[in-house]
Amino acid sequence: MSKTASTQNVLVLYSLLLVVWGFYRVLFKLPENIEEVVIKPVLWLGLLAYFLRKEGVGLRSVGFTSKNLFKSVYLSLGLGVLFVVVAYFSNLAKYEGRVSFSDFGFTGNALVLTFLVSLITAVVEETVFRGYIFGRLAQGLKSDFSANILSSTFWVAIHLPVLVFVYKLSLIDLSLRVVLVAVFGVGSAFLFSRTRNIVSSILLHVLWSWPIILFR
Repeated sequence: MSKTASTQNVLVLYSLLLVVWGFYRVLFKLPENIEEVVIKPVLWLGLLAYFLRKEGVGLRSVGFTSKNLFKSVYLSLGLGVLFVVVAYFSNLAKYEGRVSFSDFGFTGNALVLTFLVSLITAVVEETVFRGYIFGRLAQGLKSDFSANILSSTFWVAIHLPVLVFVYKLSLIDLSLRVVLVAVFGVGSAFLFSRTRNIVSSILLHVLWSWPIILFR
C-alpha cells in the first residue's frame, strides 16, 4: 500500500473514531469500567482490525513485536516515573495536600481493578494512536516529528468530549488537563518512534493513567 493511501486510511479511521466515540460520550453514560473494558475495545479495535485487513498487514505493523523489547521497558519506566510524579503532585494540589489510599477507601481488589482497567485502556488506545495513527503518519509524512505533533493533536481532540460533556471541567481545569494530555501524547509517540515497539507506549500509559484513576 502506498504512503498516500496509508495516510488516507489514518484520516478516515480517526474521523470515524472522533465522530462515533464523540457522539457516544455526549449521548450515553454507562459505568466507566464497562465503557473502557467493553465498549471502547470493541469499537476502537474493531475499526482498526478493518483497516489492518484492508491493508493486508498484521499486528506487527502496529508495534506488536519482540524487537527492542528491553529498550522499550527501560525507556518507558524512566519516563513513566516522571509522569507518575507529575500525576501525583497534580492530584496533591487538587486535594489540597491530602492524598493517600486510606482517604479514598481503596482495597486490594480496587487497586487490582483500576490497574486492569488502566492496562486494557492503554492497550486499546496506544495500539490505535501510536501503533497505527502515528506509525502510518510517520511513513506518509516522512517525519517522526511532524507525525508526533499531528497525532498528538488528534489525541487531544478525541479527549475533549469526555472532558467537556462528562467531567464538565471548568475552563482552568480543562486547560490544565488538555496540556497534560498533550504532553503525554507527545511523550508516548516519542517513545514509540525510538523503539517501534508498542510495549513502550502501553507501559507509559499505565504509569500515567493509573495514579490519575486512583486519586481523581
